[in-house]
Amino acid sequence: MKRLKLLVPLLLVIVAVLCFAPAAWAFCGFYVAKADTKLYNKASQVVLARDGDRTVLTMANDYQGEVKDFAMVVPVPTVIKKEQVRVAEPKIIERLDAFSAPRLVEYFDSNPCAVEDFALEALPAPSAALNESGAARRRSDRSLGVTVEARFNVGEYDIVVLSAKESGGLETWLNRNGYKIPRGAKQLLKPYIRSSMKFFVAKVNLDRFEQSGYQFLRPLQIAYKSSRFMLPIRLGMINATTEQDLIVYVLSPQGQAEITNYRTVKIPSNANIPLFVKSEFGDFYKSTFQTAYTKEGKKVAFLEYAWDMGSCDPCSGDPLTPDELKQAGVFWLDKDASSPGSPSFRRFPVSNVFISRLHVRYTRDKFPEDLMFQETSNRESFQGRYVLQHPFTGEAKCQAGREYKRSLPRRFEQEAQTLARLTNWNIKDIRQKMKLTVSNLTLPWWENFFSWLGI
Repeated sequence: MKRLKLLVPLLLVIVAVLCFAPAAWAFCGFYVAKADTKLYNKASQVVLARDGDRTVLTMANDYQGEVKDFAMVVPVPTVIKKEQVRVAEPKIIERLDAFSAPRLVEYFDSNPCAVEDFALEALPAPSAALNESGAARRRSDRSLGVTVEARFNVGEYDIVVLSAKESGGLETWLNRNGYKIPRGAKQLLKPYIRSSMKFFVAKVNLDRFEQSGYQFLRPLQIAYKSSRFMLPIRLGMINATTEQDLIVYVLSPQGQAEITNYRTVKIPSNANIPLFVKSEFGDFYKSTFQTAYTKEGKKVAFLEYAWDMGSCDPCSGDPLTPDELKQAGVFWLDKDASSPGSPSFRRFPVSNVFISRLHVRYTRDKFPEDLMFQETSNRESFQGRYVLQHPFTGEAKCQAGREYKRSLPRRFEQEAQTLARLTNWNIKDIRQKMKLTVSNLTLPWWENFFSWLGI
């Protein structure tokens, strides 16, 4: 089915790793799985690099159908000129995804009889246009109330920037000029026209695309200045038959970004779950997200990651380098941040870049408005993190060892209940999958009896 990709039906998911901090210690785990955007069938990604009233918007051009049918219509607050547009490398968005994805981490309990070494050891991570005269075309455009403010090429894209007086005329102009947009665009275009917004319209130049040697369309990146910090999503709903996922990476020199016209809540995190989830992490996170999404009435944005880009703990991927951050749209980096002679030149570059990963699953009835954002000064770190804690399976003949093994069934049951609560999976099915683990680690009846007697 041919599909117009208006600003983008967008989204995400994700996994990497965090630092586990029991009692008086702090142990950093290793990521063993991640819930990245590949988990979702209809997921789009957008990067917003924002400082003050200046924004660099990067859009991953997800589309269905043939490349020749690709078209994108993006409402923008001002006329965009050629020098404000470039194509970006897909790898940049992949790096942001990997760095900020929700994580699965894994630890091993040590021998409980070796009190001096009572700690958790980390398991090492595994090795993952219409052909008519210009004058005639301009007269036709004016009759429709449409003005072509700019026309240019960037990479494999032919781009026009339009202003319009009424939505019916704009819809007609797009259809006449070979933009394959679906029915129903007229009503969704109206609010943007009333707000005097312009329309950034792109489609693929097939000759340039073939010459480029790329198999997939590269992301488009637009720089503009506006007091409005927003992301238009309503146009993307024209194509929607089901819920759509959007992942937004907000890069800011301030701190966490929030959506102001819908609630922003943290994804459930920091939970110990059964060991078998290691082989089912993708299904686990999709179910966890769906459960939280339903519980919140299907009308909130979820924070999946918030961290200073200068570090990570633990890392599912290295923080982006200063050069990579610039490719992602960051334009405010300190001039000496990447200088070899600077004290800040090290594996983790010191940068005033804070990343917020927001996951929105939306439908037209639950998200009737475009997303409005604000930057905050909150630099609290957060990540979606889920913990596998392996029990000690060796001999433990001391009193502490016996008490440790007696505590395991209760711990396993708590993990089962936590998993059922997070995912809405059947608790009986969960217990069945954990059966061997529990039976192998439950003490014989006489050890429980003798322990009760204090022997």
